[in-house]
Amino acid sequence: MTARDDHMLAAELATEAGKRLVELRARVGFADEKALGDAGDRASHRFLTDALRRLRPGDAVLSEEATREERAASRRLSADRVWIIDPLDGTNEFSEPGRTDWAVHVALWEKGELAAGAVALPAQGITLTTADPPRLPDRPSGGRIRIAVSRSRAPEIAVELANMLGAELVRIGSAGAKIAAVLTGEVDAYLHAGGQYEWDSAAPVAVALAAGAHASRIDGSPLAYNRPDPFLPDILVSLPGVAPMLLAGVRDLSRPPS
Repeated sequence: MTARDDHMLAAELATEAGKRLVELRARVGFADEKALGDAGDRASHRFLTDALRRLRPGDAVLSEEATREERAASRRLSADRVWIIDPLDGTNEFSEPGRTDWAVHVALWEKGELAAGAVALPAQGITLTTADPPRLPDRPSGGRIRIAVSRSRAPEIAVELANMLGAELVRIGSAGAKIAAVLTGEVDAYLHAGGQYEWDSAAPVAVALAAGAHASRIDGSPLAYNRPDPFLPDILVSLPGVAPMLLAGVRDLSRPPS
């Protein structure tokens, strides 16, 4: 097995899971959005875990759709290689007609680092992968910084930061779609606070780092994966040129009043 094999496997599995989800969406339809979302979560989880069990039998798996007991299993915490997957990132967006901002995440964590990853955006027909990292866009000088945030509720610190910097908040669905938007140039950064989980960001962060983007906690500390508790409080992914300004702004906003 080579590292290249892992990169390609992540890309192939994310892409194939995405194709199956597109077909499921077309077959089931949107009359019952909850049923569609539940069916998508289950089918994609089953496909990915079955494939990894067959193709990487010695590796552990951490999936959003696993049971709480499976997520806490000691095997993954003592394993050298753990696949961190989100079978359907953005279930709400997947279940809404016409929305394309949902994704499939497949990442490999190996001995403390993200070693490979892929983010499929099936409704957009693209997969971003560490096998062939995207070329980061050149950011026009002088324009407003564009920060991707949640569709429903932007984190308070993102609103405050946008007001401080004169930035524009861009509402996008899933975390994978937000980070993909950074890598394709639709936005300059993605900032989230208030909590998510490792599977929400492992694969897109792997691709972002391979492409040369900035990825960290909002205080600038490194992102860590395959921990006993997979909760991840906050995240910043951005084009490298705007990261220092955003991190400095977060620090200023986080200081207690004098």
